[in-house]
Amino acid sequence: MVQEGALTALASVADSSQEHFQKYYDAVMPYLKAILVNATDKSNRMLRAKSLECISLVGMAVGKEKFRDDAKQVMEVLMSLQGSQMETDDPTTSYMLQAWARLCKCLGQDFLPYMSVVMPPLLQSAQLKPDVTITSADSDNDIEDSDDESMETITLGDKRIGIKTSVLEEKATACNMLCCYADELKEGFFPWIDQVAPTLVPLLKFYFHEEVRKAAVSAMPELLRSAKLAVEKGMAQGRNETYVKQLSDYIIPALVEALHKEPDTEICASMLDALNECIQISGPLLDESQVRSIVDEIKQVITASASRKRERAERAKAEDFDAEEGELIKEENEQEEEVFDQVGEILGTLVKTFKASFLPFFDELSSYLTPMWGKDKTAEERRIAICIFDDVAEQYYDTYLPFILEACNDENPDVRQAAVYGLGVCTEFGGPVFKPLVGEALSRLNAVIRHPNALQPENVMAYDNAVSALGKICLFHRDSIDAAQIVPAWLNCLPIKGDLIEAKVVHEQLCSMVERSDSEVLGPNHQYLPKIVAVFAE
Repeated sequence: MVQEGALTALASVADSSQEHFQKYYDAVMPYLKAILVNATDKSNRMLRAKSLECISLVGMAVGKEKFRDDAKQVMEVLMSLQGSQMETDDPTTSYMLQAWARLCKCLGQDFLPYMSVVMPPLLQSAQLKPDVTITSADSDNDIEDSDDESMETITLGDKRIGIKTSVLEEKATACNMLCCYADELKEGFFPWIDQVAPTLVPLLKFYFHEEVRKAAVSAMPELLRSAKLAVEKGMAQGRNETYVKQLSDYIIPALVEALHKEPDTEICASMLDALNECIQISGPLLDESQVRSIVDEIKQVITASASRKRERAERAKAEDFDAEEGELIKEENEQEEEVFDQVGEILGTLVKTFKASFLPFFDELSSYLTPMWGKDKTAEERRIAICIFDDVAEQYYDTYLPFILEACNDENPDVRQAAVYGLGVCTEFGGPVFKPLVGEALSRLNAVIRHPNALQPENVMAYDNAVSALGKICLFHRDSIDAAQIVPAWLNCLPIKGDLIEAKVVHEQLCSMVERSDSEVLGPNHQYLPKIVAVFAE
């Protein structure tokens, strides 16, 4: 027990210290290897498992170069263990699965030769069927009364289902490891995709165990990325983009269908995140019917989320509502915000990928999105809604501008930032539609820039985006402003340093104005030149 505790402590120290652990490596590794090789009798099984955990964490901490030679010896031991018949309750099995994955993270592509040893048992574990007992929900033979702690029960309709948890945990670990290998090895994982994809895709709807579903969801973009990279790098064993398209056609509809049936809000958000990554990878390989199914599912996601929030609002009115329930509702509503955030990310990706051809779909969705600007919505929901329209502001500025102008002075700094950024886009692309609103836009931006706490950390991103939008008004609508006043006021706000993307835009604009000897920026008798030099010096 003392040795096991010492190994756990040592592993924690290595994990926390990372590369700083290198100075102790030569002192500890021989002892760790000795335990791994010699702790072979039944009473020492947990000790051996802990040594394996410790070795893999130390290896990850010190890095490939330091660990390489010892790694080969450890791999040999692992391979011989894998080939031996271990008892079903031997903890070495699960520790070994995780150790392989850590060694893969440490060694990267150098791990590929060992994949033929690692993968067969891993696939076998991922394909385990749940050990299930089904009784009637009102049966006297209540599974929950069983003494077997390894059984877990769920009630579905009029059925009570008992499931052996040890099988599910092994399955979940294996699925997580498969995802880890695909993520780490990228194109090197390609030879295994044809076996892994049919194993994991059906598990998107494995309702017996959340961790299995989560692992399957995380693996979807990794499998697509592996296939795409292998084809691009000529490592796809003669296959071409058609194979990536086939894989995409298998994975993306399955994700959309699973999303439609997913009961857990947190996993819903993960599925949307994975779907977004898959769309980014597949890009133009998606056909119109697939885009249609994604858009229809987004409508369903928004509607279902709104319905869940209404139910919670009703719950909060109940007489027996208490602080504990309030905390729970708060957490659940934060998960809804994450769902909506992921919807925004997907729409942004679809707009960037399909450009004008996606706009008819966006028209359909706008009635689902505009209610999110309402004052009854949370600041985060308003921010996300504005960010979604920021992506299409070039096309929708006429309907979008009144909302954006109002949101520029929202009390929440993140909402203000999203709004003034969107105002900058409208300034650039709004043309004659924007012209009558220049005066109001200046007034709104002035309130953000002159806010007494404008340069405080929580407000600086909104400030920088407001300065950038003001610069765009100077550039695109100079004939509608008092340039002799506004341009120097803009110059006086420079340099900006919080939002590096906007800083680049703004300072490039200043450079081009100086290059063409812009009279308003240089001022009468070049009186603003010292300020310009100071901006560039900073």
